[in-house]
Amino acid sequence: MSLPPLSPEQLVKPRHFELRISLIFAALFIPQGVHLPYFPLWLEAKGFDAEKIAIILAAPMFLRVVTTPFISAMADEAKDRANVLIVMVAAALLISAGYFLPPTYVTVLGVSLALAVAWTPHAPLTDSLALSGVRRFGSTYANMRIWGSAAFLGANLAGGAILSFTGAEAVPVMISIGLVGILAVSFIAPRIGRPRRASPLSAVDIQESAPKLLNRYFVFFVVGAGIIVASHGFLYSFISIYWKSIGINDTVIGLLWASAVVAEVGMFMIFTRIFGRMRPPTLLLMAGLAAIVRWLAFPLIWPLGLGVGGFFAVQSLHAFSTALILIGVQKLIAETVAEERTGAAQGIAFFANGLSMATVTLVSGPLYGRLGIGGFYVMAAVAMVGLVFIALAAKSAPERRIRR
Repeated sequence: MSLPPLSPEQLVKPRHFELRISLIFAALFIPQGVHLPYFPLWLEAKGFDAEKIAIILAAPMFLRVVTTPFISAMADEAKDRANVLIVMVAAALLISAGYFLPPTYVTVLGVSLALAVAWTPHAPLTDSLALSGVRRFGSTYANMRIWGSAAFLGANLAGGAILSFTGAEAVPVMISIGLVGILAVSFIAPRIGRPRRASPLSAVDIQESAPKLLNRYFVFFVVGAGIIVASHGFLYSFISIYWKSIGINDTVIGLLWASAVVAEVGMFMIFTRIFGRMRPPTLLLMAGLAAIVRWLAFPLIWPLGLGVGGFFAVQSLHAFSTALILIGVQKLIAETVAEERTGAAQGIAFFANGLSMATVTLVSGPLYGRLGIGGFYVMAAVAMVGLVFIALAAKSAPERRIRR
């Protein structure tokens, strides 16, 4: 399938394209860097128990698996995706104001569900604009996207420092302020028209191409990767609450979250030199083993007297348990999926990851309520299941890579 030719207007590169996309990526990840580590603390401060916290966190994940691909596909048909981005950011900002209402369970759950519909598409829409620049103008994606990781890291640190003075009450305020920042920056998004190909999350592309991708190797690999990623759901939902319960202050909690991001970025920087020649199943086997070690170690650190330093050491495994999966899945798609099916492959991987993560997050509430930090032992078992699928994928691997 050949790409349609570029129109004369599409050949004109907007001024400061890379800078503008970099600023948008940075703005996107500031409220995310607050929401992921600290929103569970706010929920706990509002009196919700572990099971209700898990439902509030998981229900939007189930919903966004369905809504995000359709919104991304609709954006591809719009006159310009930048306009869709502005609308979705404005909607997310308005919806986030719902967190300032009396925080009943029904209200917080309803706001979280609505917010997921409007907030989640921000990243794929920006990715779509960035990748169009890569194809049309030779821009380097990594050089733009890295500012998102840097902003996420800064938000982890700043959020922890702010909460150490204000308490969890500041979390909705910081999220809304972050969305205000995205809205302001979204107005400088480059106008480059429609994409030449469907976005990575196109529902139409998935529907048409999915049957061709459902071979044993691809299915086992994507399912295994999704399950290993999902084993992180317990961490994302309850580790901040656990750290707070054992007396670790908000500033240090922010540093612990930030250390995982630093480890992930470090893996991206050294991957090609050290792991670049490894096959995707090998990368995922390493990631799964790192996840198992990480989850088995977490419950032992405090009882063994290893202190905060022990948590920093275990957080460094994020470089393997997460970064290698992100890279490994993209490496698999690049090596085994033809270009005209790449969008469908990305969409199927997104669906597998999202559905698995939502499921594990949902069960994490009862686990934490009954087992506390011991719930990580169950996550080790979940990662082991993922490893089984990766082993099956390795046995089904094609002998040759796809011809280019």
